[in-house]
Amino acid sequence: MSKKMIGEIEEKELNAPNGLASAFLFILLYIAAVVGIIPAGINLDSDTPTYGAFLLTVCIIWLCVGWIPFMGIKVIRPNEALVLTLFGKYTGTLKKEGIFFVNPFSSAVNPASAAEQASQAGIQISADGKADIKTASSVSKKLSLKAMTLNNKKQKINDKDGNPVEVSIVVIWKIANTAKAVFNVDNYQEYISIQADSTLRDVASLYPYDVGNDGGKSLRGSSAEVAENLKTELQNRVADAGLEVIEARITHLAYAPEIAAAMLQRQQAAAIIEARQKIVDGAVGMVEMALERITENNVCDLDDERKAQMVSNLLVVLCGNKDAQPIVNSGSIY
Repeated sequence: MSKKMIGEIEEKELNAPNGLASAFLFILLYIAAVVGIIPAGINLDSDTPTYGAFLLTVCIIWLCVGWIPFMGIKVIRPNEALVLTLFGKYTGTLKKEGIFFVNPFSSAVNPASAAEQASQAGIQISADGKADIKTASSVSKKLSLKAMTLNNKKQKINDKDGNPVEVSIVVIWKIANTAKAVFNVDNYQEYISIQADSTLRDVASLYPYDVGNDGGKSLRGSSAEVAENLKTELQNRVADAGLEVIEARITHLAYAPEIAAAMLQRQQAAAIIEARQKIVDGAVGMVEMALERITENNVCDLDDERKAQMVSNLLVVLCGNKDAQPIVNSGSIY
């Protein structure tokens, strides 16, 4: 387990009032301010203009600043969250779906969207030489609580035997703690990407690419165990960032190009040797069965020399790469 980060912030869900009711109230106040200007102006000509002046001042002030509360209306869709801060202090997270009203001076925080804005915003020169200015204001500050997929590029890693292999990983993950994801790391998307590459390198170096002569576990043969180790190790590394790893699995596994041809020949040689071993075992069993049947049925009496010659001929026929062409002896075998 990784050590607990210093000064980490725990998530607290914000119970905000209904946004539709608040918006309806603000609209009614706007209408009242517009309507209230008429009696306030009439009252200015009366003997007691103080009330009229006060009412007129209130109506004008609300007409000027009444749009500010509308900035506190927030719409949250399913599997979305909004992390809010007020003058730099974390106030809570909106996680329920619906329309809510929050402090209009609250600001949403999402470091991943800030990084996306920085990458999208800028000046690009088009083909005709004109400058194209991009404003990434449409990038949302909301956090997605859906399961997301991270598919990193292939990287070259040395396995347990020191052989260079190319490996890539896919990670299914989601945000479990919005406060940790926003405030504990600079960019949670880049964080899990870097940690996934580091975890893959550490775990892959514990296994050989393929099973050797002594058996054991390998990257190619123990995919389920390797995937479980990847998930456990990656979860330990990203827990402080408020992320939950649903699945981590190797999607690409191959020898590096510089040794791929040699390793292919090695695999072919191992396959040929294994096949030859099975052929020899089968041939020896067939020879033993033939000698036993000849002896049991008293077909003929064979001395040791004839038995050795028979064994040699049968092994040549059974173990040869090509079909044998025997020479039939039409005379006496003696």
